[in-house]
Amino acid sequence: MRIAVCDDEERYRIDLKTLLDKLLINVDYDIDTFDDGNILIKEFTSSPYDLVFLDIEMPAIDGITLAKKLRLVSENVFIVFLTGHIEYALEGYEVNALRYLTKPVDINKLKEVIRYVQEKQGGDRQIIIREEGEEILIDIGDVIYMEAMNQNVRIVTSKGEHVIRYNIGDFEEKLKNDGFFRIHRGYLISLSKVKKLVKNDVLMEDGTTLPVSRSNTKALKEALYSYVEGSAF
Repeated sequence: MRIAVCDDEERYRIDLKTLLDKLLINVDYDIDTFDDGNILIKEFTSSPYDLVFLDIEMPAIDGITLAKKLRLVSENVFIVFLTGHIEYALEGYEVNALRYLTKPVDINKLKEVIRYVQEKQGGDRQIIIREEGEEILIDIGDVIYMEAMNQNVRIVTSKGEHVIRYNIGDFEEKLKNDGFFRIHRGYLISLSKVKKLVKNDVLMEDGTTLPVSRSNTKALKEALYSYVEGSAF
C-alpha cells in the first residue's frame, strides 16, 4: 500500500506517520510525507498513491483544492482529510472523501480507515493484537501457528513472533473460516503452512514439528484434503 501524508505542520506529519508505522508493522507499505500540496501533485501524477491524508488548511494549496486535482488523476485514490474544524466536512462530498479525522488523530479512528481501505483493495484479512501496550495488525496469511502458553498465546509468523495475553480458543473461533485447525489443545495451525504429516506430528513451513492429538489426526487429514481442494475454506 502506498500512502501519502500532506500537512504543512511537521508535528502532525510525524505523529500520523508514527501511528501508521505502528498499525502497519506486518504489512507491506510505503509512506511519503509532504509539507506542500503542489509537490504531492507532481509525485502523484507520476505514481499515484492508494491512500492520501490531506490537511485541509494549508497555505500553498488547501486540502479541498488539492483533493480535486488528485481526483483528476485518479478516481480510485482514497482521500482522508485532516482537520481541527469539522465544519469543513460538507465540502468533502465534492471530492468523494473517505473520511475526516480530527487532529491529533485518534489511533482507533485511523485503524478503521486502514481496515476499510484494505478490504476494498481485496487485501488479506488481519487480526489486531495488543503487545507491550501497542496495537499491531498481523496479516492472517503470515501466521504459521499459534501456541497456548498458560494464559498467553505465542503467535509464530513468517515475519516474527508475538506473545500476548489471550485465549487460544478465541483465536480458533475467530479464524475457523480462514484455514486454521486446532491439532492439539495447545496448538492452532494454518493449513496453508503445513509441509507434511509425519505419524502423529505435523511439519510446518518454518521447519517446526508440532504434535497432533490422536483424536484430531483423522479430522486434520480431512481438513487438509478439503483445504487443498478448496472446498472447505
